[in-house]
Amino acid sequence: MFYEIRTKIQNLLSECIYRFSLLVHSRTLPPVCSSDRLIINELKKEGAHITSLQQLGLSSTPSMLKASKKYLEMMSASMSESSEKAEPQICTVTNLVEFSQWAVEKRLLQIAENYIGLPTKFQGVHLRRDFPSIELCGIQRWHWDIEDRRVVKIIVYLNDVDEKKGPFEYISKSLTSRWSRQRWKINRTAKRSSVFGIGDEELTSIIPKSAWRKCLGAAGTVIFVDAANVLHHGTLRSEERSALFFVYTAASPKRPAECTQYSDKTYPSPEELVANYIPKPVYADL
Repeated sequence: MFYEIRTKIQNLLSECIYRFSLLVHSRTLPPVCSSDRLIINELKKEGAHITSLQQLGLSSTPSMLKASKKYLEMMSASMSESSEKAEPQICTVTNLVEFSQWAVEKRLLQIAENYIGLPTKFQGVHLRRDFPSIELCGIQRWHWDIEDRRVVKIIVYLNDVDEKKGPFEYISKSLTSRWSRQRWKINRTAKRSSVFGIGDEELTSIIPKSAWRKCLGAAGTVIFVDAANVLHHGTLRSEERSALFFVYTAASPKRPAECTQYSDKTYPSPEELVANYIPKPVYADL
C-alpha cells in the first residue's frame, strides 16, 4: 500500500515538473517555416503526417538513399534462402554518417523540438526488412511506444508500399486520447492478453475499421508519427518491405532504458551481419 502511494506521488510530481518544463521551453522554441508548421500541427491534431523525401528536399537525402541500398544488399546477402523469415531483419545504422547526417538536419530537429516541446535528442535509426507474414505477432499487434511522453518517429519507405507489402497503419490520436473510453477499453483488453498489444479482431470491437488509416506510398514516402500517443502497428504482408525508422525523444526521456536499443548491440550493424554469416556448403544436402 505504501509503495503504491509513493509511486503515485512520484508520478504526479514528475508530471508537474514535465508540464512546467513545457511551459518554460515554449518561449525558446526554434522558428520553423510554414510547411514545417503544417507537419507539427498535424502531429498535434492527428498524431501523424505523410510527406515525401522529394517534398522535404534535404541535401543529405541522396547519400542516405545510396547507403540504404548498399546496406540492404548486405543484409540480404547475410541470409540464406532457407533462413527463417518470420521475424524482421533489423540493423542499427545510427553510427553510419550517411544516416546520422540526414537525421540531424536542422529542419528535422526543429520539427521534433517544436512538437515534443522540449530540447530533443536523436536516439538513433534502424534499417528494417519486414518479410511476408500470415498472422499478427510482436509489433504487428496494435500498441503504443513507451520510450517517452512524446516520441517522434520518421519512417522512410525504401520501396513502393501497397497493401501487399504491409503498410504502416494507425488510429488518429483524437480517437484514443488519454482519458477517452476507447483508450480505457484498449488498455483493459491488452492487460487481459498474454501477448504484447492487441489484435485486429479485438480492436474492431472498440474502433471500427473505417477509422484505421493505412499509410500507402511510393518509395521515398516519409511518415512523421508520434508513436507514443498514436495506436499503431505493422500490417500483414505477402511481399517484403524495407524501411528506415528514425527516432527522436526529449533530451531526458521518461524511460531512457527503452532508448538504448537504437545505439547499443540489441541489433547488429550490417557489417556484423555479414561477418557472422557462414555460407552453407553446396554439398550440405547431399
